[in-house]
Amino acid sequence: MKELGKMLISRTPLSEIVMGNSAIVRAMVETGTRVVTSYPGSPTPEIATAIRSIDQEEVPFYFEFSVNEKVATEVALGASLNGHLACVFFKSVGLNVAADTFVQLSLFELIGGMVIVLGDDPGANSSQNEQDNRHYAHLAYTPMFEPATPTEVYRMYKEAARLSKEKKMPVILRLTTHVCHAKEKVDFDDWEAEPHDDTPRFNEKNGPYIPITKLVFPLKEKALKKLESVRDYAEKSRLYEIIEHGHQKRGIITMGLPFLSLMDVLAASSEKPDIFKIGLVHPLPRKAILDFLADHEEIKILEELDDIIEKEIKALAWDNKLETSIIGKKDLNDWMGEYTPGKVQEIMFKTWPDIFPAKVTETGPLVSVPARPAQMCPGCGHRSAFHALKSVLAETDIKVADIGCHLLGFQPPYDLGQVIVCMGASPGLGSGLSLFNSSRRVVAFLGDSTFFHAGGPGIINALFNNHNLTLILMENGTTAMTGHQDHPASGINFRSQTAKMPLRKVLEGYGLSVREIDTYKQKELARAVQEAIAEEGFSVVIAKHPCMLKFSREQRKKGPFPKRQAVIDESLCEKLHTCVSFFGCPSFVLGEHGEVIVNPDLCIGDGSCVQTCPSQAIHMVEVGGSKK
Repeated sequence: MKELGKMLISRTPLSEIVMGNSAIVRAMVETGTRVVTSYPGSPTPEIATAIRSIDQEEVPFYFEFSVNEKVATEVALGASLNGHLACVFFKSVGLNVAADTFVQLSLFELIGGMVIVLGDDPGANSSQNEQDNRHYAHLAYTPMFEPATPTEVYRMYKEAARLSKEKKMPVILRLTTHVCHAKEKVDFDDWEAEPHDDTPRFNEKNGPYIPITKLVFPLKEKALKKLESVRDYAEKSRLYEIIEHGHQKRGIITMGLPFLSLMDVLAASSEKPDIFKIGLVHPLPRKAILDFLADHEEIKILEELDDIIEKEIKALAWDNKLETSIIGKKDLNDWMGEYTPGKVQEIMFKTWPDIFPAKVTETGPLVSVPARPAQMCPGCGHRSAFHALKSVLAETDIKVADIGCHLLGFQPPYDLGQVIVCMGASPGLGSGLSLFNSSRRVVAFLGDSTFFHAGGPGIINALFNNHNLTLILMENGTTAMTGHQDHPASGINFRSQTAKMPLRKVLEGYGLSVREIDTYKQKELARAVQEAIAEEGFSVVIAKHPCMLKFSREQRKKGPFPKRQAVIDESLCEKLHTCVSFFGCPSFVLGEHGEVIVNPDLCIGDGSCVQTCPSQAIHMVEVGGSKK
């Protein structure tokens, strides 16, 4: 990691193999980006990891994880209004949280410039949907770049920053999962560290900055004029690329990951259509696209997710009375999933079966990999909590899940979580499910990081309106699902120690009476939840235990520590398989004769399993030692 950090701030030009999320940090450094904010969410957290690899004293900009994406956007906006080049980054659905602020950005004079880096997630690899955030660019009159490779991530960030400063407007850099995580040898420029003038330069005369009533219309007019000027820039900047194969009949218009997959697929095609690769997806370089359309009889629009470019190009062709046949999406499958080479090959075969094979020839042996559902780590406190709660929650109870590692409780053997919407929605959703409901109890789950992100208003509303539900706050002391980022209750932020905001004290400040139980104390936790559910109105139980993956890593960094491991006493084991089938720790596996075997590579020796065995056959031993 230290070598990565040194590379990211090296003053001399160099070439290095990096992934897109690292290349973008080098671009931040070279452009003199002064303020960077974020809320963690895949596929973008490694941007912060790359920032952390730089020695703290040498990071040339301010960085923070804000409590949510909306606040992160507002911090970056404030910095830009003060004259600093700013950047905010987050995942696809994070833009929904930031939207209330984001859609206003184009109305303002951003004197410092501002780049919004989006990590979109075609295929829903780590999201509850696969929304296409190109819609937001149109909604908010904001230019949007779409790189295909780490090199383009680096180059386009620099261009986006330059354009944003020049036009004093927001610019979006839209990455997708494969582009964030792809690795490539990138040629980096040199850079000179220029002294920063940190004099506050906010001036209301640069505004107005109050978009209400009659002021909205001149601000909107200015935003539209800026966007139109970017259209001229799109034509002249050559951010698009035309790959000519001398095919006057057929051409393909594409961008981003679909372009890379197409290049793979073309290797097996009998003919190679010409390709128009778009770099700035909003606004489009219309004249260049019109020329490309006019030069071909048939054009295939190859784009992931929604038919945004397809509609715009079809309208453009209609307005200009072109007779070119424009082929877009053919069936529902074309609207879903990542455009990997296999998927692109299927799409191109449906489009032009005469030149694209039905299936790309495999170049190596196929390995059959069994299905493996996502699961909680060995020792996870959430597992212990769910095992305890399973005994007190009835099948008829309505269990509302939320975003976080605890979401995995919806899977067998726990089956705790029947509905989920988005981060922080469970208290409000649970409140609605409790209305006109006297026969089915409602229990909502919420993580500690999500509490600070977006859970607070739903909790306050449930208390204010005395909704009849129980909230179980799953506190593990970190933002675990996205890589162990800290939150306000952790006592540390990205840079230093900070004041803790304990969940219990915050909730008691709301006027709530709170029960707080360590999840490893399964009987006590079950009893506390049973008591809370029996109460009328809104009740809260904090189910608390540190994230054991984070805890064990921290312990190893401190030095050697005693290694414990679960063992099965075969003389006591009745082969009820509670440890495997109901507790569900992946450390336990079944042998061919029904015996329970402990996988020593997975067992972390936490001991949470001991209390789950009806036969008391599980014991903990020091490695090379005696029973505990």
